[in-house]
Amino acid sequence: QVQLVESGGGLVQAGGSLRLSCVASGRIFSINAMRWYRQAPGKLREWVASISSVGITNYVDSVKGRFTISRDNAKNTVYLQMSGLKPEDAAVYYCNAAIRHGPLLPANDYWGQGTQVTVSS
Repeated sequence: QVQLVESGGGLVQAGGSLRLSCVASGRIFSINAMRWYRQAPGKLREWVASISSVGITNYVDSVKGRFTISRDNAKNTVYLQMSGLKPEDAAVYYCNAAIRHGPLLPANDYWGQGTQVTVSS
């Protein structure tokens, strides 16, 4: 019923910046929290940042001060502005959203397909 599509990944040098986007489409009544996760090869997927429906943000300690999550509710889009990138930030980044399909229905989690972020040293 819902599709999430990430974009903006690519190759950047250490210390560089990158902006990821994720747009949700389909049967959407409302979107609660939106989140970014990342997964490096051989590692578990880890939570990176989240933003509530009213703009309250949270970050994993390792990216605080460097990453900024934001959202545009009119566009059903969440962004992750990354600066001061480090080699350890390299991973596939996934967006996640809790989406309601109707006013009396609970929210369900949806995932994007991921976008690759590579950081060269």
